[in-house]
Amino acid sequence: MLARLAPALFVLIWSTGFVTARWVVPHGAPQLILLVRLAITAAVMAAAAFTAREAWPRGAQLRRHLLAGALLNGIYLCVSWWAVQRGMPAGIMALLGALQPLLVAVGSFLFMGERLPARGWGGLAVALAGVFLVLAPLLEKGLQVSVPLIVVVGACTAILAMAAGTMVQSGKLAADGICVSSAVQNLSGAIVALVICVMVGDYRWDNSPQLWFGLGWSVLMLSAAGLSLLVWMTRRQGPTRVSVLLLLVPPLAALESRFLFGEHLMTVQIIGFAVALGGVLLARSGPKKA
Repeated sequence: MLARLAPALFVLIWSTGFVTARWVVPHGAPQLILLVRLAITAAVMAAAAFTAREAWPRGAQLRRHLLAGALLNGIYLCVSWWAVQRGMPAGIMALLGALQPLLVAVGSFLFMGERLPARGWGGLAVALAGVFLVLAPLLEKGLQVSVPLIVVVGACTAILAMAAGTMVQSGKLAADGICVSSAVQNLSGAIVALVICVMVGDYRWDNSPQLWFGLGWSVLMLSAAGLSLLVWMTRRQGPTRVSVLLLLVPPLAALESRFLFGEHLMTVQIIGFAVALGGVLLARSGPKKA
C-alpha cells in the first residue's frame, strides 16, 4: 500500500516547500530557519531511531551518511534559498530544479550502471517540456532581471548537490534504517546550514506565528516525512525513477500558489502540468527495481 501511495504523497509534500519558503522567508533569515529546521528534525528522527532500536552507522558508512546529508539537506537547501534571496527569479530556479532528474539519469547511467529504457528517456523529455510550459511565463519575466554570476553559479551548484545526494542514497546506505539515516543526514545538513549562516551573517527572526507555523510544517512534513519518503523510494526504485517525480513539483507548486496566494494561472500552464504528468507516468512505466 505504501509503495503505491508514496510517490503521490512525496510530490504533494515536496511541492509545499516552495509555498513554505515564500511564507516564512519574510519573517526570518533563510539559513537560520533551515538551521533550526534541520536541527529539530535531526533530534526528532534520532528519538525515533532509538525507539525503533535501529543500529547507528560507524566508520565509512557514517561518512557516507554525512556526505549525503551535506549534499541533499545542507548545500541544496541553503544555497538554493540564498540564490533566490540574492535575486535569482523563482521561475528560473524552478526550471533549473527541473533539470535535476536528467542529471540523475545521466549520472546513474555513467557511474552506477542503471539502465533507463527508451520510454523512460522519452517520458523524461516529455515531462521536461511540460515543466517548461508551466514556467514559461515566469521565465519570460525573470529573464529581464540581472542576476550576478556568483548567484547563477550558486543555483547550479545547488541542483548538482541535490542530484549527487540523491544518487548516494541508492548505494550502500540502503542497509541502514530510515530513521537513523534521516537523523544523521539532517544533522549533517544542520552543520552546513550553521556554517553558511555564520558566513552570511543574517540572523533575522521575528518570532511571528507565521514563522513558527512554517517551521513546524517544514520539520514534520518536508524534512521528517518528505525526505524520509525520498530516501525510502530511492532505495527501492532507484534514483532515476524517483527523481522523475520531481518534475511534478514546480507545476503543483504553481497550482498551490494559485489557491493560497491568488497567483494567476495561464492556460498554457495548465496544459503544461498535464503534459508533465503524462511524461512522468511514461518515464515510470518501466520495470521496477527489485
